[in-house]
Amino acid sequence: MSKGVITITDAEFETEVLTAEEPVLVYFWASWCGPCQLMSPVINYAATTYGDRLKVVKMEVDPNPITVKQYQVEGVPALRLINKNQLLASTEGVIAKDKLLKILDEHLSVN
Repeated sequence: MSKGVITITDAEFETEVLTAEEPVLVYFWASWCGPCQLMSPVINYAATTYGDRLKVVKMEVDPNPITVKQYQVEGVPALRLINKNQLLASTEGVIAKDKLLKILDEHLSVN
């Protein structure tokens, strides 16, 4: 599967995330966000490392207010791990690579 990170919009959210066969890590970011630049390599690493059992998408917050509001994103960077329309995990702010991998390992091992 390993497709890397896919950029999506509000219009694509249902198709790419909610009805996806595999769990999806949604990365909310903004072009003006310095901490988001720190998270990008970690997100790319997750996409390549877990690509066989996880889809990774990124969504810029400013042009996509519907999803941002629906998932209560109050700060960026923010992550939401969703599987079949169910929120499994949620973080806001920069997190270390090992913390992200721990979250993914916890939730992906049951699939």
